[in-house]
Amino acid sequence: MPKRAKQDDAVATPSPPIVTQQISTDATTTALPAGAFQSFAEVAELVSQTTKRLIKAELLATYFTSLSDEDLAHAARYFAGRSFSLRDQRTTSVGGAALFAALLTVTEVEETFISQRLVALGDFGEVAGEAFAVSERTKNQQPTLTLRDIATAFEELAATAGSKRKIEQVTALLQRATPVEAKYIVKLLLGDLRIGLQEGAVEDAIARWVGAEVSLVQWVNMLTGDIGETALLARHKQLDSAHMRLFHPLKFMLATPAADLAEVTRQMPEQFVVEDKFDGIRAQAHIAPAVDSDTVSYGVIHAGRRVALFSRTLDEITKSFPDLVEPLAALVTDTTVSEEAGGIILDGELVPVQGDQILPFQELQKRLGRKTLSDELRAAVPVAFMAYDILYGDGRVLINEPFAVRRAILESLLMDNNATRRTPSKTFTDAALLDDEFEAARKRGNEGLMVKDPHSTYKPGRRGREWLKIKRALASLDVVVTAVEVGNGKRRHLLSDYTFAVRAGETDPTLLNVGKAYSGLTDAELAELSEWFRAHTIQEFAHGKVRVVEPRIVIEVTFDRVQPSARHKSGYALRFPRILRVRDDKPPEQIDTLEAVRRLADAVN
Repeated sequence: MPKRAKQDDAVATPSPPIVTQQISTDATTTALPAGAFQSFAEVAELVSQTTKRLIKAELLATYFTSLSDEDLAHAARYFAGRSFSLRDQRTTSVGGAALFAALLTVTEVEETFISQRLVALGDFGEVAGEAFAVSERTKNQQPTLTLRDIATAFEELAATAGSKRKIEQVTALLQRATPVEAKYIVKLLLGDLRIGLQEGAVEDAIARWVGAEVSLVQWVNMLTGDIGETALLARHKQLDSAHMRLFHPLKFMLATPAADLAEVTRQMPEQFVVEDKFDGIRAQAHIAPAVDSDTVSYGVIHAGRRVALFSRTLDEITKSFPDLVEPLAALVTDTTVSEEAGGIILDGELVPVQGDQILPFQELQKRLGRKTLSDELRAAVPVAFMAYDILYGDGRVLINEPFAVRRAILESLLMDNNATRRTPSKTFTDAALLDDEFEAARKRGNEGLMVKDPHSTYKPGRRGREWLKIKRALASLDVVVTAVEVGNGKRRHLLSDYTFAVRAGETDPTLLNVGKAYSGLTDAELAELSEWFRAHTIQEFAHGKVRVVEPRIVIEVTFDRVQPSARHKSGYALRFPRILRVRDDKPPEQIDTLEAVRRLADAVN
């Protein structure tokens, strides 16, 4: 476990909550009750105006000190861009179409104003702030909302079904908002403040605030799955009291694409572990005795064990794979011990299988997106959980253990059924042998290879070079769709032409277009996506033939090469791109970056 900071390193000590707070900007100085949402929004504005991490931390520390415990928990979550804690699977499920409708109703500005500003700014929150500022109905609104009001509204939205009712609730909330409050309400509903403040920066601010090492705060946040609770433990000097809570997803460690085999030698000159890279769905399995079943809301109980599966997007997917509950439950043998002592967390891949053979991903797609899963379909497309790492076991968190140690613990688990398997693992010292191993993996129906440093620790949410992936001979990238267009011929009624983008960087969420793809998906897939795109359109052109859409659909594209392009702000364009598949398992935050595009371009040149 990370060590606590020395007393000399203390930056600030929390003081008791105060009644009022002064937030100063160039324009105004306001005295507001502690817990006012206006204060949160004004601090967020100040944070967005600086790139200096220390200043951001000082702004948050001053603000956190003014809050009650309840408000502190809410504020920490909101600054991390979350409506709820990570271990809380609820979502408000409010999309761009609902926000558009609510904005029009509340502000009564021209529809073209909102549409044009969305194209110019690309941020619904910024547009909301502008619309409220120019509207006679809202520009002089006085602040009355509190952090508790926002939390209550989010809880009500999460419990509400139906777009009409959600629009009514969002409208009612925005009718009480000032321009800057509206801006951040919308940003929170979309799950991204876009003020240069990721969750890691909030962890850093909490650490500086209470004089603890940031590694300790990060550790506690991982254990609890709640940055709000972590802030409370920090305030009350109780970080050391935190313990692991199963049944909230840990962030997944990510691999970096290897440009060539020489990169393996450069990164791991002595030896490396090689595994097949599966073409399935990344998943995390939590299994434990169901001792505290009354206090845990996730997973399924079977034979005295609780089982939960989480996707790469950190969503629970247990009910989509009911046939895996029993075999996963069997991995925990003792049901008399506590959840912590008897539980395990596995990292792995969900793949379709037929006996020992792993089937193509297209077979798994037959099971995805269905509201009900018939016994016939389960029998026709059986699945297996391929375990390749263990993150918790033997009553302790294992992520700081070397991969070789974690692998040995994984090997000790009894996996004697077809539905739970360990990934075969081999140790190599010569990268030249990987050519043959790659071909063998492809013949087994898998994407390629994973290469891992045996000394590597598990780094949740981070992409490093201690794990490298070697994929198909043709290059591919994970990108997000930013605009769609009506197709031609038999596809003239479908939105089938997709413009797509990569992120500017690992910490820069700016989207930069790199190409447009026309082929690769079936008509059935296009029909389903067309319906989604129409419901999540930000701006229409040419009478709806071209649409700017919410950047939430991730696709994997392959292409001939990367070439320089003055047409795109990225400076690059993919030549002859083709869609390989829709990546429902990957959030937009994990798409490839411009650096990956540059490396592919450099590899060719």
